[in-house]
Amino acid sequence: MSRRALRRLRGEQRGQEPLGPDALQFVLLDDDDAEEEGPKQGSGGRRPGGAGKEGVRVNNRFELINIEDLEDDLVVNGERSDCTLPDAVSSGNKGRAQRGKPETKQDEDVAKAGSPEQSNASGKLRKKKKKQKNKKNCTGDSSENGLEDIDRILERIEDSSGFSHPGPPPLNSRKQVLYVEHRHLNPDTELKRYFGARAVLGEQRPRQRQRVYPKCTWLTTPKSTWPRYSKPGLSMRLLESKKGLSFFAFEHSEEYQQAQHKFLVAVESMEPNNIVVLLQTSPYHVDSLLQLSDACRFQEDQEMARDLIERALYSMECAFHPLFSLTSGTCRLDYRRPENRSFYLALYKQMSFLEKRGCPRTALEYCKLILSLEPDEDPLCMLLLIDHLALRARNYEYLIRLFQEWEAHRNLSQLPNFAFSVPLAYFLLSQQTDLPEHELTSARQQASLLIQQALTMFPGALMPLLEYCSVRPDATVSNHRFFGPDAEISQPPALSQLVSLYLGRSHFLWKEPATMSWLEENVREVLQAVDAGDSAVEACENRRKVLYQRAPRNIHRHVILSEIKEAVAALPSDVTTQSVMGFDPLPPLDTIYSYVRPERLSPVSHGNTIALFFRSLLPNYTTEL
Repeated sequence: MSRRALRRLRGEQRGQEPLGPDALQFVLLDDDDAEEEGPKQGSGGRRPGGAGKEGVRVNNRFELINIEDLEDDLVVNGERSDCTLPDAVSSGNKGRAQRGKPETKQDEDVAKAGSPEQSNASGKLRKKKKKQKNKKNCTGDSSENGLEDIDRILERIEDSSGFSHPGPPPLNSRKQVLYVEHRHLNPDTELKRYFGARAVLGEQRPRQRQRVYPKCTWLTTPKSTWPRYSKPGLSMRLLESKKGLSFFAFEHSEEYQQAQHKFLVAVESMEPNNIVVLLQTSPYHVDSLLQLSDACRFQEDQEMARDLIERALYSMECAFHPLFSLTSGTCRLDYRRPENRSFYLALYKQMSFLEKRGCPRTALEYCKLILSLEPDEDPLCMLLLIDHLALRARNYEYLIRLFQEWEAHRNLSQLPNFAFSVPLAYFLLSQQTDLPEHELTSARQQASLLIQQALTMFPGALMPLLEYCSVRPDATVSNHRFFGPDAEISQPPALSQLVSLYLGRSHFLWKEPATMSWLEENVREVLQAVDAGDSAVEACENRRKVLYQRAPRNIHRHVILSEIKEAVAALPSDVTTQSVMGFDPLPPLDTIYSYVRPERLSPVSHGNTIALFFRSLLPNYTTEL
């Protein structure tokens, strides 16, 4: 019968045998040393080690477990690292020299000598571990250098061939003016800067995850109160890549198309409860979430309205294509496709909530994101808003850079908001004390030059601006023909709409006393130029008559989304008489439909007068039994 079976019969386990006086002292030996010194070993519990292991004297028999684990860590792919070989050889020689000496001390002396030997062994192991880390760092640095070399080679190949892959630009290139930073998409980052992390995160406790969400998102943070996420049938595909740009489009599955048809029926019923019923079966249907958010906002339930918008953004972000990038500024979404419009509108509504919440820096990042999706067409006309957000966020350098880079091909100075905001940014920049004196002087001179050009081009904006700021103008200014009432009345309707939009949104930025005194100085300079018969005054008047005859459709769409009363009142009658839906305001006339809604057979379409009468009284009325 084997020893293991005997121990089991006796109820003994390995390591429970009675220990003798020398039982706690044993040495790890090499195989060769074990054969040579076999007769010298006593009856104590000495145990031969594996091949290549140093001789180490250990007092605690259970310390062998840690020693073996540490030694195993030094072995990589069956081979020891080169940096540990010298220490292993030297320690093995020292161990052999120590074992070659006769043991003349008593057991008490051996027990006393055990602790320094143990510390020496642990010190050697720490040295080995430290050298191994240095070796790994060396290999890691070499691999990183190799990767950098490969990146440089690939960049040279791309430059020579003209081929570029979709995705963010290389890090060594200058960031584009529409480059979006991930960290600025989170409003908590801005709130922490204003109020501190303790004030922002003080009430937030770590929650146990009751639901598993499929991925981490940048635009929103999933909440435990949301319904369990399941793919609603929304996806994104890459249409084409050319000239360094990637064109994407959202797609609806057949199941999602059925939910979309039900949503349109619910909207026609003019009953929000029908949309609520639809969301119970399709909790992540984007258009239903957008429309219900507007209904909650009209009922002053801002918290629920914002929560629905965040859920819509989460649903769309989970459907992103792997190559779609929020930050690169090179990914495009065509607004003419109805499937893409939901993403535009969800971003715009989230941006509006962030601005009202007091997070203009985060709202500016969302504005850049919307503009980067289609900067040439600018379907939501974000250029009428980006200057306001940049000034509120005190990001004056970004506004000046955008104006300098885009003025040549976009004529930003012809928009009243840029004509007034850019000189204001220069002036506010000149008020900062941490800049050199020559830069402050240059910024002040540039601000005065640009504000004089703006007052010459848009004289009808001065008197309404002073009225908004509760400032009574001087008699020489109010009675002058250039800035008098005739200047505001003689403006084209489209220009009046743009001026009303800018002043209704940004007039409070001009209320500072220093800003008003600077504005007064430049108004007097403009009046002197007008009285002197400057040719630029007549040129600007002719330009106003030609350029601002009628505003394009995207400006009307922006005015409707902005909900600024002064600008909405200036909309033309052909726009105000149209039925405007919150989930798709003023759709483009050249819409690209990927699928068509099936026609509904209704008795109303046959011109039944009685049915039309009851339909006007009861929207849910039908003649079918």
